[in-house]
Amino acid sequence: MNFKHIATCAGLIVSSVLAFSNAPAQAFSFTTNFSGNNPKGDILLNSVRLKDGTAINNFALVNRANIIYNDLWTGGNTGAASADMGDRATIGIKQERVDNNGVVAALGNLNLNSIIDTEDSGRSIIDVFFSSAVDNLFFWERGMNSKLDIQALDANGRIVGNLLTSHSGKWQYAGYGIDTKEISGTQRVGSLGISLADLGVASPIFGVRVGSQGRLYNGPDWKVVGSATSVPEPATLAGLGLVVGAIATSRRRKASNPA
Repeated sequence: MNFKHIATCAGLIVSSVLAFSNAPAQAFSFTTNFSGNNPKGDILLNSVRLKDGTAINNFALVNRANIIYNDLWTGGNTGAASADMGDRATIGIKQERVDNNGVVAALGNLNLNSIIDTEDSGRSIIDVFFSSAVDNLFFWERGMNSKLDIQALDANGRIVGNLLTSHSGKWQYAGYGIDTKEISGTQRVGSLGISLADLGVASPIFGVRVGSQGRLYNGPDWKVVGSATSVPEPATLAGLGLVVGAIATSRRRKASNPA
């Protein structure tokens, strides 16, 4: 094994992490590539393309949820967040008094017509966790006119970084519209990318807390997926450091005890 090569790689990785941690906070736009464009049916996410041409299709999906607060649904347009899906969609769930499993059923798939629907006057706070660590978040919002409160969560479900409130004027048209069981008629869907820098963190995260603030945010109807991390986690860097250290020690021993 070439120690110099390992040391060089370690240096590049550490430099990349440091550069990443100093990246400016700036929500970004992206292009949504999907299959199917029936507003009432399944609209399946294939990939996203960043402004620099990078295509991402290695997604981490929601696989666990914890509803911190959600206004109670008592019929009609009461309550806050619920699970909703296209009138003729085959992937997703319709659940007005949504529970944790319902949140996962709505978000834990690639059907962009399977969402969390929030009533205009409702308030909700939901923690969602991904199948693996993520380094970018991709949000979609029906109507392109609502805000979301977003905070990063670590592996233990603790809030890290800062609170980010997405700006309703930043949503970019995603190229499709949806017509779900909750509404009558098709509405356009917007997209917005959130980086770790936007959330005030430097290391990959494992989940996000998403909140709506009643009438202030006009009822955000949202979907989120993450991109599986491409940045080494702290444990990986520590492990690499141990390997490099062990090899250096071995080299020193050999040098002091020549054959």
